[in-house]
Amino acid sequence: MTDKIQHLKKALEKDPNNPLGLYGLAMEYIKLGNYEEALIYLEKYLSTNDDQGSGYRALAQCYRELGRIEDAIKAYEKGIEQADKYKHASMKREFKQEIEILKNQLNKN
Repeated sequence: MTDKIQHLKKALEKDPNNPLGLYGLAMEYIKLGNYEEALIYLEKYLSTNDDQGSGYRALAQCYRELGRIEDAIKAYEKGIEQADKYKHASMKREFKQEIEILKNQLNKN
């Protein structure tokens, strides 16, 4: 466990719903390739905070890495809703492209 992860976990002990702590911890686990652990913190972050889209990108990435392609597509779809809500047109386009890539991947299998 890295120092940064220990620090973030300690901060979450004081405030379990701290958005920066939850998101930050998820990102640290993604860097380590620990997608299962990252999902725990991303799902909690997204259930307690109104994310503008980037959290859904990370969620989709975790699902994709774990081979959960349909879940990744759903995460991108929710990300599109949020990106649209917050007027992030480029993020919305990016997520639509990712969905097409994932759907093509599903069709090949």
